Amino acid sequence: MTFYAHSANDLQQWHRLNEHLQSVGGFTSEFLGSCTYSEEGRLAGSLHDIGKYGDLFQRRLHGQESGLDHWSQGAWLACVEHQSVGAALAIQGHHIGLQSLHNLHKAIPNRQSVGAYPDGLRLSESDLAILKQRFIADGLYSVTPARRITINRRLDAMLDIRRLFSALVDADFLDTEAHFEADAHGKRYRPLAPDLQAERALQVLEAHIAQLNGGAKEHPMQGLRTVLHDTCLEYAARPPGLYTLTAPTGSGKTLAMLAYSLKHAAQHQLRRVVMVIPYLTIIEQTASTYRRIFESPFGEHYVLEHHSLAGLGEEQAKTDAEGAPQQSGLFSAQRRRQQQTENWDAPLIVTTSVQMLESLFSNRPSACRKLHRLANSVILFDEVQTLPTQLAVPTLAALSHLVSDWGCTVVFATATQPAFDALAVRQEIRKHCKQGWQPAAFPAAAVAAPQRVRWDWRESSPMAVAEIANALAAAVGGQSLSIFNTKNLAREVFEALREYDASAFHLSTNLCPMHRTAVLSEVRERLSEQKPVHLVATQCVEAGVDVDFPEVWRAFAPLDALIQAAGRCNRNGLRSEGGRMVVFKPDGNRYPDRSYEQAASATEVLLKQYPHALATPEAPDIIRKYYELLYSLRDIAMPEDLARAINELDFAEMAQHYRLIRQDAINVLVLYEAASESYKSLLDVAGSQGISGSWMRKARGLTVSLFRPKPGDVAWDSLIPLQEKRRGQLITSEDWFTISKPEHYDRDLGLHLPKNLNLYIG
Repeated sequence: MTFYAHSANDLQQWHRLNEHLQSVGGFTSEFLGSCTYSEEGRLAGSLHDIGKYGDLFQRRLHGQESGLDHWSQGAWLACVEHQSVGAALAIQGHHIGLQSLHNLHKAIPNRQSVGAYPDGLRLSESDLAILKQRFIADGLYSVTPARRITINRRLDAMLDIRRLFSALVDADFLDTEAHFEADAHGKRYRPLAPDLQAERALQVLEAHIAQLNGGAKEHPMQGLRTVLHDTCLEYAARPPGLYTLTAPTGSGKTLAMLAYSLKHAAQHQLRRVVMVIPYLTIIEQTASTYRRIFESPFGEHYVLEHHSLAGLGEEQAKTDAEGAPQQSGLFSAQRRRQQQTENWDAPLIVTTSVQMLESLFSNRPSACRKLHRLANSVILFDEVQTLPTQLAVPTLAALSHLVSDWGCTVVFATATQPAFDALAVRQEIRKHCKQGWQPAAFPAAAVAAPQRVRWDWRESSPMAVAEIANALAAAVGGQSLSIFNTKNLAREVFEALREYDASAFHLSTNLCPMHRTAVLSEVRERLSEQKPVHLVATQCVEAGVDVDFPEVWRAFAPLDALIQAAGRCNRNGLRSEGGRMVVFKPDGNRYPDRSYEQAASATEVLLKQYPHALATPEAPDIIRKYYELLYSLRDIAMPEDLARAINELDFAEMAQHYRLIRQDAINVLVLYEAASESYKSLLDVAGSQGISGSWMRKARGLTVSLFRPKPGDVAWDSLIPLQEKRRGQLITSEDWFTISKPEHYDRDLGLHLPKNLNLYIG
């Protein structure tokens, strides 16, 4: 009897099971490279679908059975006969997600009834002897690996299991996709990503930078940018490891970091560069810059932009949980982009902190599939001050392990470098990984910022909204930027200022990206033409947004936020007298959350303890004192729920509790009047065909993300759910909506849902 892994593709070719198991075993070992447990990966690939030798599964491929578990028997064999717990966990989780050491009891033989399995599935074959006999008769064998993942109750063991799991999942998907996407001649297609070609890419980048510098020789910041660039290139010769780069705003950090990465990768044979950025606005800007530089010489698949609104990786995998095909067809360019997003098989990746870090702690196959690609990479973290303090210990421990055991280089870059190397933090991290957190710093003195602003502290007397509006209107030259801690306060000040000053603009994440781009474009134009312009904004303007105001007003906030805001003041150093940076307290000053308020309190304490900080709060020694004070106020130990998950090697619990953003978000397609035709077209497609990956890419410019309202919130009365297409059927989306009335999107304030119920009177 011939046994199959998958049913027929478009060429009516069935996928033989022995070929699939051999191929997946080989790929898994290859993806793990020279790491000590690569042969354990081969074992996992060889056994992962051994349950498909069961008669029930073979009938399943003909549509005669359903509700089957084809993985537990392979997990049991790996664990009991080969003493490979890492392989067993990976096999058990390759469809249902990584579980826990305790839950390996699910992979027991002789389980026949639905009720005996928590997920309501039957074993495809309860007799292990039958499966092993057919496995051997099909020309296959399994060997106990000489070296395996050391199972201990530490974070580093969990990461290594995820790496093996990632390699297995990617190998399984790739081999399955190759079967279903064979060409007309039966050739199985395995796409290969472009090579990083680090030396050539560095030459292309250097030519681009030289062209930029050719038109900026007299720019006041050019000297600083040249020093930073040269420092990064010089430091690239250092061995792979942990590094920190502290560079002031406007110093050309984005391109300098990339130059470092390419030269470092060339010298140490590293495979890819991953740029991790916390904000979508900066990601889109950075990815666009990188594509402009590299797409022409290296092709469209060289740069991968991956985040929630990129519209990639959202479609279902090629097979369902039982290995049955969901779709087939030739490999398209769009499918190639989707696959790159799923497994990060690209040379240069730009992604979010959420996507990168939560994947390191995830248990889902889709999120973990890409993790093995991180090995032997340069990983750059920009604006690292945004990392939540309560997650610092597990995050830094994980990244340290990537350096010590996965062959990575990790660089933390920001203008306000957190003191993660403080003794208390180091001691906590060392409990969870052997290396600890011991970064080397790029020479800070070489990239010190010139004094570009004069600090004006007015936090002693709270200012009412009307008073703030009057002060902004009186700014020298009629140009000011004001930044507030909450959207409500920013809106109140904008409305007060707009009553008598038409040159006022508003910016917050309630504006869709297309709207924000239009606002910033007009603001920059008015700034360059020396016309009056007042921008009232939330923190969304603080990091990475290239605007240069002579005067910035910032509501009192944590020190790092104040310094980031000052980066928008005399940003380019064109004003010899310096810019004016005013720090004030609005009447009833409010903060987004308790953590933000605590950091602001630490800033107050710091300024009282060190009065000289009022003149130069951006000085490195002041920033370090601020973070040390902040850490003394906070419990920086591993959170209890995460510590418990590590102790129990419980991957599902770990994934549940490691969240950079605690609140769930929804996406709202909005009617921005400058793109009304695009909105109507997107709405029509969503209604008739459903949301797809390509639809999301087109829609992201008109999308606003907001925290999911609580059940019963009146906001739901103003939102209409869109349609998603899953497995060929249109279903109501739980994550994508549009507004019920055009007036819910204001031309100045953006998405502005009513606080009361919409009443329709006939």
